[in-house]
Amino acid sequence: MSHRVLPAIAFACLAATLPSLAWAGTLQNLAHSAPEGAQLTFQGTDGTVIAQSFSDQHWYKLTPDSTGSYVNGTWTRLADLPSQYSPDAFASAVLADGRLVISGGEYDFGNFSLTKDSAIYDPLANKWSMLKVAKKMKFVGDSGSVVLPNGHYLLATKLNTKMFDMDPSTLIWTEVGSKNKADFNSEEGLTLLPDGRVLTVDVKNHPNSEIYDPATGTWSSAGSTVADLQEPPCCGCINYGKKNKCYFPPGEVGPMVLRPDGTVFATGGFHQGQNKGHTAVYTIATNSWAAGPDFPTGDAAGDEFASLAPSGNVLVQSENCELYEFNGSTLADQHVSGGCNSLMVLPTGQILVGGAQVYNPTGTYQASWAPTITNVPGTITRGATFQIFGTQFNGLSQANAFGDELQTNTNYPLVRITNNSTGHVFYARTHDHSTMGVATGNATVSTSVDVPSGMETGASSLVVVANGIPSTAASVTVN
Repeated sequence: MSHRVLPAIAFACLAATLPSLAWAGTLQNLAHSAPEGAQLTFQGTDGTVIAQSFSDQHWYKLTPDSTGSYVNGTWTRLADLPSQYSPDAFASAVLADGRLVISGGEYDFGNFSLTKDSAIYDPLANKWSMLKVAKKMKFVGDSGSVVLPNGHYLLATKLNTKMFDMDPSTLIWTEVGSKNKADFNSEEGLTLLPDGRVLTVDVKNHPNSEIYDPATGTWSSAGSTVADLQEPPCCGCINYGKKNKCYFPPGEVGPMVLRPDGTVFATGGFHQGQNKGHTAVYTIATNSWAAGPDFPTGDAAGDEFASLAPSGNVLVQSENCELYEFNGSTLADQHVSGGCNSLMVLPTGQILVGGAQVYNPTGTYQASWAPTITNVPGTITRGATFQIFGTQFNGLSQANAFGDELQTNTNYPLVRITNNSTGHVFYARTHDHSTMGVATGNATVSTSVDVPSGMETGASSLVVVANGIPSTAASVTVN
């Protein structure tokens, strides 16, 4: 079950129970808030932000100003969803070609439905289109999803162990193998690992964790999370579908985020009898879990948002809307409220909080985490497309997470060009990335880049940005 949040509500901050640290971040208001609020945001590959408003069907775009500032950016209205589809709490992803896909919805037109409807947004045409779904996709609702390294969109349907793969080039869904799954997929998030496999934490079969191998279509246990992350079910039978069947929610877990050190930070909801949430840390190299720091009594992170800051710290929002940072050992209360709004890392390294604020984290990245450019044309032409090559264009992590649905991953390259004379900043649309994998190391990767037709000419600097971390600048001349 998802926490439905409302715009412009003031939330009381949780009483301070953890010490303030020197690396505490700050909140900053946007100059212009989203016109209808923003319950969910996605990073467009052209540098803009695509946002679903609290009306569900209405969508908006945030465009940074000429200095590259999102704080001083402007909002414009985008096309509405098709009239028959108005979802909340769905699966989602920005694809390698720059389109946005949303699938299912726990709610549709405000009603609990577990809809299987799906739609895709084309930013070039500013148009939403309904997608044909596979016949065996009965109930999608608030399912887990992930874009695999090959660019295919993988969806784990809610009420069973089935997995479906969508090929973006054909928009055709195919059921794929899901052997040996220990429990059904409900309320479980999917975290992409550097080797292309996918990690999840079981909810019904807690405290077990599992890894899915897309190459074989099989699941295998990744062991106990040690600290139990499950928040017990909130309720009994919830009726759904035309036959008024019963759905018994298995409970909740919180978001999981892959960190640059090769660990996954996983958070939990309120633990039964203890009135607080646990956390756990999975180490990929040893395939092992260890208990992490607990949230303070009276707080937890079931079905909430988290983002990876450029420093490698994980910013996680609690069920009381409090913001915490995890630095690998300590979970520190930042003593600011995110209002229970969505979180998403921006190319500036700031974290967008809903449609009204950004969080300014402290600290910085290690040089080895940054993308590198190995081949870029010295001269680029407005309105033309070129390819750029390098390493780690997709970053070291998907960078953003929720408990299960509402995926706003940003593991794809952005290209930012700054004119040397004016200092004006332009984002060039990227598309058709050679991979959507994370932490690709020394492997050569590439993306296609569309030079904005209206950008300024002359000597400029160009960087590739992944999850808020820029490469070393390359010199280019814009014709």
